[in-house]
Amino acid sequence: MMTEELDKMSKIIAEKEEADLAYNKPVSNLEYNGKVYSCTTSVAMNLIGGKWKTVILVHLINSSKRYSELHKLIPIINERTLSIQLKKLEDDGIISRKVFTKKPPLKVVYSLTDFGKTLIPSLLSIAKWGYDLVIKK
Repeated sequence: MMTEELDKMSKIIAEKEEADLAYNKPVSNLEYNGKVYSCTTSVAMNLIGGKWKTVILVHLINSSKRYSELHKLIPIINERTLSIQLKKLEDDGIISRKVFTKKPPLKVVYSLTDFGKTLIPSLLSIAKWGYDLVIKK
């Protein structure tokens, strides 16, 4: 009886590992936005990887934010870095930048695009994982 259960468990684990590996199989010349990648994980990490992109995105999940609001929510990021990361996220179509006035002071609001909203489950999982890591420390 014990051997049968172990065999079933081994089979389930092997199937799951095979399915998980299917997403990260090396693909020759996988191209996205004019760049060549070796796997789909590299594509995803190019879009949301780095120290600040996911932090910014998590703050945009529930509502649009102005630049100054984002800076207050992430006080340890310097202004230049925040601007660069917002521009990259906008260029990749993950966030949108909307300007509401034509004369200074400009009112600029950042929000997730429909494409960016597809990241919400992953962003929440990352945030939960970090929370659990800190709390269970």
